[in-house]
Amino acid sequence: MEWAVELRGVSKAFMRRRNPGRALKVRVLAMIHPRQREQREPFWALRDIDLVIRRGEFLGLIGANGSGKSTLLRVIAGIYVPTTGYVTVHGRVTPMIELGVGFHPDLTGRENVYLNTSLYGLTRGETDQIYDAIVDFSELAEFMDVPVKNYSTGMHARLGFAVAANLEPDILLIDEVLAVGDERFKQKCLARMDDVRRRGTTIVLVSHDLATVERMCDRACLLVQGRLDLDGEPSKIVTRYREVLATARRRP
Repeated sequence: MEWAVELRGVSKAFMRRRNPGRALKVRVLAMIHPRQREQREPFWALRDIDLVIRRGEFLGLIGANGSGKSTLLRVIAGIYVPTTGYVTVHGRVTPMIELGVGFHPDLTGRENVYLNTSLYGLTRGETDQIYDAIVDFSELAEFMDVPVKNYSTGMHARLGFAVAANLEPDILLIDEVLAVGDERFKQKCLARMDDVRRRGTTIVLVSHDLATVERMCDRACLLVQGRLDLDGEPSKIVTRYREVLATARRRP
């Protein structure tokens, strides 16, 4: 099976600022007292990640908050550039990351659908062809001419998921988006992911729902403090993750 995503030696650092001098008095003092000067130090969100994702594979990423899961997804999506290492992606990527983040609050749901799809490179005619499917899936037909600033968080997520799920990507990146919304709509989203998977789409899912990872994924990866701790069959990775959590709880 061909690979869809390859990461080699990928690390990602963010700069943390200490003693940021905003006030004029602090900036003047910093010229005299070194302790008052702004200091910057790197925070390594990812460290030396080697990972190959096969075409058509459903991969789950699990780990505690701050382990680097979302950062890794954003590196694959091209939102973040690795500090070291490289990422190679074969195919069209659709990231379901912060659903609706590209929506303009003063535009209607209908206008935002066309705006959002244009960001993914679709023409108006191409969006016309999938518009009804987006509305049907979102179940927001009566709200499509309402500005999205009046939408609830759940409605935002519904419309964002409906747009992304109808773009027919080669690679679909999903970051904990199923945490928003009711259980019935969550099950509807999972069923859609199954449909997308059967069409041969590569899926990478970040989730704290371990049962979903075990049920849906072909393979899983555990991230611990920015490093790839274990990679393999989902049930084994989930067991390992529970061991890591238990160990962390026993520490004083």
